[in-house]
Amino acid sequence: MCGIVGYIGKKFVDSVLLVGLERLEYRGYDSAGIATISNGELSVFKRAGKLKILDTALKQEPLGGNIGIGHTRWATHGEPNEINAHPHTDCSGKIAIVHNGIIENYIQLKENLIKEGHIFQSETDSEVIAHLIEKNTANKNFEEGTLAAFKELKGAYAVVAISEAEPDKIIAGRKGSPLIIGVGKEENFVASDLSAILTHTNEIVFLNEDEIAVISNSKIKFLNLDGVEVEHPSQRIEMKVTDYSKGEYSHFMLKEIYEQSEVIDRIIQTYFCERNLPVKFGGLTLGREYLAKVGKIIIQACGTSWHAGLIGKFLLEKYSKIHTEADISSEFRYRNPVLEGDTLLIAISQSGETADTLAGIRQAKSKFIKVLSICNVLGSSIARESDSNIELMAGPEIGVASTKAYTAELTILYLFAIYFSRLKWAIHQEQMDQAIAEILKAPDLIKKILQNNSAIEKCAEQYCNAKQFVFLGRGVNYPTALEGALKLKEISYIHATGYPAGEFKHGPIALIDENTPVIAIIPKGEIYPKMFSNILEVRARKGKVIAIATEGDEDIKNIANNVIYIPEIDEDLSPLLAVIPLQLFAYHVAVKKGCDVDKPRNLAKSVTVE
Repeated sequence: MCGIVGYIGKKFVDSVLLVGLERLEYRGYDSAGIATISNGELSVFKRAGKLKILDTALKQEPLGGNIGIGHTRWATHGEPNEINAHPHTDCSGKIAIVHNGIIENYIQLKENLIKEGHIFQSETDSEVIAHLIEKNTANKNFEEGTLAAFKELKGAYAVVAISEAEPDKIIAGRKGSPLIIGVGKEENFVASDLSAILTHTNEIVFLNEDEIAVISNSKIKFLNLDGVEVEHPSQRIEMKVTDYSKGEYSHFMLKEIYEQSEVIDRIIQTYFCERNLPVKFGGLTLGREYLAKVGKIIIQACGTSWHAGLIGKFLLEKYSKIHTEADISSEFRYRNPVLEGDTLLIAISQSGETADTLAGIRQAKSKFIKVLSICNVLGSSIARESDSNIELMAGPEIGVASTKAYTAELTILYLFAIYFSRLKWAIHQEQMDQAIAEILKAPDLIKKILQNNSAIEKCAEQYCNAKQFVFLGRGVNYPTALEGALKLKEISYIHATGYPAGEFKHGPIALIDENTPVIAIIPKGEIYPKMFSNILEVRARKGKVIAIATEGDEDIKNIANNVIYIPEIDEDLSPLLAVIPLQLFAYHVAVKKGCDVDKPRNLAKSVTVE
């Protein structure tokens, strides 16, 4: 996997593809390449490493033409090098493909193709697709042969192909990995992400599962895998190119950290309504009668979204008095969970394309369980395959390490817990009014934390050379410790781990010495005294403590080496504030270490393979 772009029209194709690939860089990659057809001849150019290496080489030796495909690769099969980079070609060099996903039966397909005389160049699973198309077009046209090849593939794929034999069309197909078609005037586009083509068009078609698109410069035809033509009206996507710009900020991640107060305010303004039922979700099509009868909730998500789900479990159980589980999607999909008729599955995903989360949705639906998704892209696979959706409204998140999507998820889950508790008659009016009053304060309180950025930067400078960190939290802030540790290791490559503070003495405290900083999340609340005692245990072993504490807490100064204050707020909402200094701390540590903050090594923004 990682990024795909294709173009057919009248423009110089090298430039269109390179600009598209540049806009896909945020997804993470290790090599890049393009294939074009010019004067009836297919040419491929690819390089390992950053896109600028490919760009420089193409300026010296352009390919040209008006049709082409491009790809940024995140390695799954075979090391990152020029041979394994996409596009891949068939034996004759007349067919080129790019591919996101994993072909699960590629070994058997490759063995059969080798027996038939095909010669492979790379270690990838993707190359088999080019050879399969070559094999099937021996006695069929490009469209029929590609369709036949797709039917032989097992696993996940988004494939885009071009052929010298029919240089007036691009063929694209998907199963499990996203593809969108961009509709232009005398030109058309295909991409794995809207950002790649937004400068050219916002008329979009989301390709469905098990479908292909045959794309010329004037027409787009859609077929299912049986070859039957299907209708696909386009839709206008309201996004601006400036949404994908850093503006005055040095990194997308910093920009997105600073956007969080605006995002939360937008969510509140959109979903807050009248006093007797103060929260209303426009995309929530599951009826109130159904929701009122739900007896169990399972939240499934990956990474940062799973951390949000853990906090969602806490909130739903507290406010709605309903049994809630929070599962890692990659485990949920294989553990054969008990799913009864009154169970609601909530799937959380920033991209809406997370492969494991999507698989969990399909497992639930196979057992006739209703699915509510919370995601940032309403046209995504997860949104379309769910029974109902709540939009995050975080706007495009370009930095690979999620920040504003996480706090958007927390805000949505808090509002949903209030909404759901009201349907269940599990909350009194006074409690609900208080809960709403607290969330309304959050945007301004986040702005106040951001004003302390310089002090957080100084703290990061003090500890940026540490070899490992430990993050501790309790209750609703145990997931905050997990999220803080994840942010630090994602972008600074420092080993960091999060623990529930009460569990720390049952083994992990052996890690503590004078060289291991401990970041303790200790806002004022019910379990403050317990967390205080845990910090004393760390200090007794010469550990250095950075405390995330509530403004006005003077006692914490006596036991912590450094204190970063957050404004006072109800304990249930403290994760929304406590995570902000952790994001900034991770950011500044990474910058001071010279790391690529927006595009950390080995990571991809949208994980569309298992």
